[in-house]
Amino acid sequence: MNPFFDLSGQSAVVTGASTGLGMGMTLALASAGADVLLVDHVPCEDVAQKVRGMGRRAGTVTADLALMESVGKVVDAALAGFGKIDILVNNAGIIRRTPAIDFTEQEWDEVMTLNAKTVFFLAQAAARDMMKRKRGKIINIASLLAFQGGIIVPSYSASKGAVAQVTKALANEWAQHGICVNAIAPGYMATNNTRALREDPARSKSILDRIPAGRWGLPEDLGGAVVFLASGASDYVHGHVLVVDGGWLAR
Repeated sequence: MNPFFDLSGQSAVVTGASTGLGMGMTLALASAGADVLLVDHVPCEDVAQKVRGMGRRAGTVTADLALMESVGKVVDAALAGFGKIDILVNNAGIIRRTPAIDFTEQEWDEVMTLNAKTVFFLAQAAARDMMKRKRGKIINIASLLAFQGGIIVPSYSASKGAVAQVTKALANEWAQHGICVNAIAPGYMATNNTRALREDPARSKSILDRIPAGRWGLPEDLGGAVVFLASGASDYVHGHVLVVDGGWLAR
């Protein structure tokens, strides 16, 4: 392991870790040496076993992250299990697909709460522990829709724009404390959130036609990015939104 990317002895918290991008990033962090607390609204034990199979420690928390009391539950579990939080990956999120003219208040609030409010307060709680050691890595998961408006996903676009901006705001305040706050903006990835798009032949074709790489992204495509942002290789990277999109934004 190149020492720039070695995460041995470090502990990470990954939300939305049971499947998709969260699972991919969890396994990437473990492969680089990190112990991981896996958090989701459903059990994560299958993924935790894979982490343990790599020789790392793994814990799980089942919690509804839309409830603010879950923030303390997650942090307490990480400190009890590992004694510290070195890395936080704020990945948990939801999407609601409804034309803007018909979008409901409930759909708006559900998405904004989990995708934006929880991201901020979980980062805040983790940062309080990181400040004790003057070091930490917070990685928020944004989206291409932090840059673009999307179609029939108004609250998702708003929430991911908020993620990108709060990433910069927190970086401005916490860099002086040795905490790097950055974000990853995935492109069109083959996950549960995009199943409806991939199953729509016309939409899927229009998306693929614009991606220079010629394919949907896979969860493992975020592995290198998350390890980079979690490791010493990115110690002078603050407030950056790293796009991993197969070239979508370059078109």
